Amino acid sequence: MAQGHKFQDLEETGEALVALINSSQTEKLRRMKDEHRVLFDQHIETKRILTQILRGNVGQRLLNMEEEKKQREKELKSLEEQLRQCIAKSQITDSELHFLKGELESLRNTEHELETLQSEVDEDTTEVIPSAVYVAQVYYIITKIKWEYDTPPNILKGVHYGADLATPINIDTSMRSRSDVSDQLWGFVNTDW
Repeated sequence: MAQGHKFQDLEETGEALVALINSSQTEKLRRMKDEHRVLFDQHIETKRILTQILRGNVGQRLLNMEEEKKQREKELKSLEEQLRQCIAKSQITDSELHFLKGELESLRNTEHELETLQSEVDEDTTEVIPSAVYVAQVYYIITKIKWEYDTPPNILKGVHYGADLATPINIDTSMRSRSDVSDQLWGFVNTDW
């Protein structure tokens, strides 16, 4: 009678594992479910044979059944371990997915901030550039100096267009004081109005 309860417990455990395996979506769990179903079918067959043993030759068949039961328990433990490993991997994957979703949201926020900043820069340049062009034109009208803008930061390069003569300008501002540079540039400007 005690054997009957053990088989019933094994059957209930098997059904619980089948339900758990059915709830998962991974291929490995499906394979485990199929292995468990085979185990369950073998359990039913064992139960049928046990009934025959109890009616017939009890001794040797009972020993064989006990050995088979031990083997099935080992297989069940192996399946339970595989299930635990799959659940652990699933939790790790869920954690990584959550982290990546956070990173994606952060990148989206950064992208939105960059778009807002770019929009502000675009607005500023449409307002500032025309005024800068106007100021540069006024300076040219007053000084008659046309500047080259593709020079290193410490080099002033351009041409002064005087009344009779065009004079090249090439000044290294790192070698001279600001007042010397200013005096030299103002020296080009005609004071006769």
